Amino acid sequence: MNMRNQWPVLPIVAGLASGLLTGCGSETGDSGGSGSSVVMGMSDDVLATDPASGYDPGSWLLFNNVFQSLLSFPKSGTEPEPEAAKECAFTDTQTKVYKCTLQDGLKFSNGDALTSKDVKFSFDRMLKINDDSGPAIMFPMLDTVDAPDGKTVVFHLKYADATFPSKIASGAGSIVDHQQYAADGLRRDGEAVGSGPYKLDSFSKDQAVFSVNDSYKGTAKVQNSGVKLKFFHGDQAGLKNALLSNQIDVAYRGLAADDIADIENNASTGLGINVVEGSSAEVQHLVFNMDDPVAGKLGVRKAIAYLLDRDALVNEVYEDTATPLYSIIPAGITGHNTSFFDTYGARPSKPKAEAALRAEGITGKVKLTLWSTPSRYGPSTDAEFKAIAKQLNASGLFDATVKSVAFDRYEADIAKGKYGVYVKGWVPDYPDPDNFTAPFFGKGNVLNNNFTNSTITGRLIPKTAAESDRSLTDADYGTLQDLVADELPVIPIWQAKQYAVVRDNVYGLEYCLDASTVFRFWEISKG
Repeated sequence: MNMRNQWPVLPIVAGLASGLLTGCGSETGDSGGSGSSVVMGMSDDVLATDPASGYDPGSWLLFNNVFQSLLSFPKSGTEPEPEAAKECAFTDTQTKVYKCTLQDGLKFSNGDALTSKDVKFSFDRMLKINDDSGPAIMFPMLDTVDAPDGKTVVFHLKYADATFPSKIASGAGSIVDHQQYAADGLRRDGEAVGSGPYKLDSFSKDQAVFSVNDSYKGTAKVQNSGVKLKFFHGDQAGLKNALLSNQIDVAYRGLAADDIADIENNASTGLGINVVEGSSAEVQHLVFNMDDPVAGKLGVRKAIAYLLDRDALVNEVYEDTATPLYSIIPAGITGHNTSFFDTYGARPSKPKAEAALRAEGITGKVKLTLWSTPSRYGPSTDAEFKAIAKQLNASGLFDATVKSVAFDRYEADIAKGKYGVYVKGWVPDYPDPDNFTAPFFGKGNVLNNNFTNSTITGRLIPKTAAESDRSLTDADYGTLQDLVADELPVIPIWQAKQYAVVRDNVYGLEYCLDASTVFRFWEISKG
């Protein structure tokens, strides 16, 4: 997600059904709420309360709890199921017309009825605003949206996209009240009106307060009476201390690896705190500018691939809070293979690295700068890149240094082609292999690294996108991953594990941490 901010992944259910999705959307949640309210802290900020703008982990956490989408991902599941919709299906064999029928009696938290007009308005508005920090980038395939009656929505796609159901099940599919939002501008008052399980009561720099939405009708069964979300703005020590001093019940996103390890090691000594580990498909890559005079040489990239010791990085820098990643599609996602393991091995090989450089005509040390940014892709990124530079230099083949800059400058410099080697992290928008390939290697990709491959863009991405049975894409995704391993526009480094640290009277966090990246407030209960 916009190369968003860190988390083994549960096995994915193969296939996005092109047939009818029915049944689950008719279940009515326990909208009255029960149990105590929960206080949660995280180091991420919520950058937007308007779904047409937010495209970051914090904002989507808010969207997934305040707004409904037509479909949603069930806990521990990766197959979208009806939520605001009663049923949805592709109505043609080309997967270009997608029709949804809404549930009866849907309402926004302010009492306004939710109809197909609101769904059409939400998508039309998002595309019209086309905010640079918004999710419109996910819908290049969307041509028009029709609302022929109050309960029917029909999406017409420009080209086949079998992953469309997953895209509208994400935070990008949030439905807003057409009477409360301008059609051509973002809402900037810090308020939000949705039809999800929670209402946003207040939003400020340091906290957001959510209460249970009594008007909600959907699949969620709310286990608490409200949530207070405190923002620690990257202050890892403050987040940890707030948990240890009982100021918060849950710490999510932002605890450093050594803090998690320390808490885990001391959990049995009476702290009253537990570490909950969940699955994740978050990944991190080393990215190469293919036009750079040094990193643009295949022999240099191969040498780095032969020297990178992922196990050492994961053990020493991340204290095993991540796992080594040997392909661009993470473990647990349909189509995953181990192309980089098969091609370059799991252990560093100086002889193979040296041979790659000599084949390129390079005989001296390769002078190289690794560019990092201190917190956007996790609090240990700078330390990780210093460890990578140390690995490269230990071979005697490189003279590598690390430079770290603030994220705004970092992104601007990448866009200008100033960096040869740099880091990018990715939190998926939806748990499908398409989301780990098309954004990186398709036309107008988010990496800004000047890589193009006509087989990938002309055949593999369109073919896999059009296949409704996702299990049948394995061979093509295998070919795509092998091509990336051969040409090396990126080197995958690790796949994160996902953690929450909770007081021992707090339950349900295991249902908030899965490959869908949906953090479900409603699953949390407090004794």
